[in-house]
Amino acid sequence: MSQLQGAMTIDVEDYFQVEAFAGIVKRSEWDNYERRVAISTRKALALFAEHDAKATFFILGWVAEREPELVREVVAAGHEVASHGYGHERVCGLTPEQFAADVGRAKKLLEDISGKAVEGYRAPCFSISQDNQWAHDIILEAGHSYSSSIYPIKHDLYGVPDAPTTPFRLPNGLIEIPASTLKMGGHNLPISGGGYFRLLPLSLTRWALKKHAREQGQVVFYFHPWELDTAQPRMIQASRKSKFRHYLNLERMEPRLSALLSEFNWQTMADLYLQQRDKYPVVDWQSLSPA
Repeated sequence: MSQLQGAMTIDVEDYFQVEAFAGIVKRSEWDNYERRVAISTRKALALFAEHDAKATFFILGWVAEREPELVREVVAAGHEVASHGYGHERVCGLTPEQFAADVGRAKKLLEDISGKAVEGYRAPCFSISQDNQWAHDIILEAGHSYSSSIYPIKHDLYGVPDAPTTPFRLPNGLIEIPASTLKMGGHNLPISGGGYFRLLPLSLTRWALKKHAREQGQVVFYFHPWELDTAQPRMIQASRKSKFRHYLNLERMEPRLSALLSEFNWQTMADLYLQQRDKYPVVDWQSLSPA
């Protein structure tokens, strides 16, 4: 087994719930679409079992409510269940009251179904920034021990470029575990997965992840179940940009992921990070520069 440590994470949402299609798919109509999230998530579970990898599943409450058996299968396979919120709404579009309701609803659902405490939370689209720093207190007050809601990059939809690139504690005690980046040319480059994993050459991503793991001690990787689903219905009315982001190299995702799974000792977020919680520096979120 590889000595390189990694936290494998999967944001469990369906193909019609992604931000790229938010402008053409109404939340009120989600139940009208064919659900494929269970099929693709079980494909991920099979890959993890094949490579003896453990992962953290950040599951949408909406999905858990309709696919409770899938949540139980994740637990039975020895993986961690964490929260991706209930309705995949970006935090920047919610009031504190709306966000608290979303977080609380998802956590209760996931804990009732899984029978396990849900310690982790990841905001949809990494949508926590200086403009909604109140979210950290709400996440902690809901009972979460850690968040993985920050991507220290500059992106048109998310990102806090000035944020730490390694785990840190907020003044309220919440642990933040950012998505992994690689510093080059004075900028943080995204290497943690998602569409970048399908876009960039596998050799480049593998090199960057290993470099990060050797320098920082571990690496965070993420993907979505729909990235393993080449048979998903196509959103023909979506913009060219949205189609590019969503459909690029879907056919390459499974073999690439399989190759990556053999390169690291993949663990859950809780197992890899929470045992070291007292070692993380405290960072004042208000001191960070705006994106």
